[in-house]
Amino acid sequence: MRRVFALLTVALFALIFWRIVGGYSELQALRPLAEHYVVQGPIELGAPNIVTGILITYRGFDTLGEVAVLFMVAASVGLLLKGESTHAQAAAEPGPASDEEHDAPRRPAGEIVRTGTQVLLPMILTFGAYVIVNGHLSAGGGFQGGAIVASGVMLMLLARPGAALNVALLSVVESFAGVIYVFIGILGLMLAGGFLDPRFLPRGEFGAFFSAGAIPLISALLGVKVGAELSVIIDRFRS
Repeated sequence: MRRVFALLTVALFALIFWRIVGGYSELQALRPLAEHYVVQGPIELGAPNIVTGILITYRGFDTLGEVAVLFMVAASVGLLLKGESTHAQAAAEPGPASDEEHDAPRRPAGEIVRTGTQVLLPMILTFGAYVIVNGHLSAGGGFQGGAIVASGVMLMLLARPGAALNVALLSVVESFAGVIYVFIGILGLMLAGGFLDPRFLPRGEFGAFFSAGAIPLISALLGVKVGAELSVIIDRFRS
């Protein structure tokens, strides 16, 4: 009976999928709203990468909310894992054998991991910084670059299990970047057309590195904030 029910379920999902795929037709033209953003976005913002322009300006409140959610995730993970590690340490206190096992050094990484880290880590961090600062010109931005930087931090922790991140410093940097982010948003509200409106700074020449108003600065702040938050989460899971 179970096999029959499973086969019927799979057949039902296959039928639904087939109807969706069979009824799909590619749009021959952009919808009016998408056309407005694609055409007017680069003109209004001066940023060739319209995706970054939309994320940072047109839906700046949503981006602020996403960063706030990521901050709450980092804080919650840190609180939960810190509580578990404290509980485990308290449970391991009775008995000398448990103390020796708890204080045992971490197993060192292999030679391939250490050598690969020495070669790849500078490249990863450099590429992450490039993605962050060029987000207004090409594919990328603060979120993507911050995740790349955090992946470099994870590789470093894998190669050096005994290394410790300065979580307090990362928290200060993350909070400071968030405060400046909100401050820039208020400047856009006061000096331009709305919250996080980048046009209170000169737009510069279209396609140049220093262009698109405050979008590169906002993207850099997002990269710092996301990279710091993800690095803290990775460090908490390691501990």
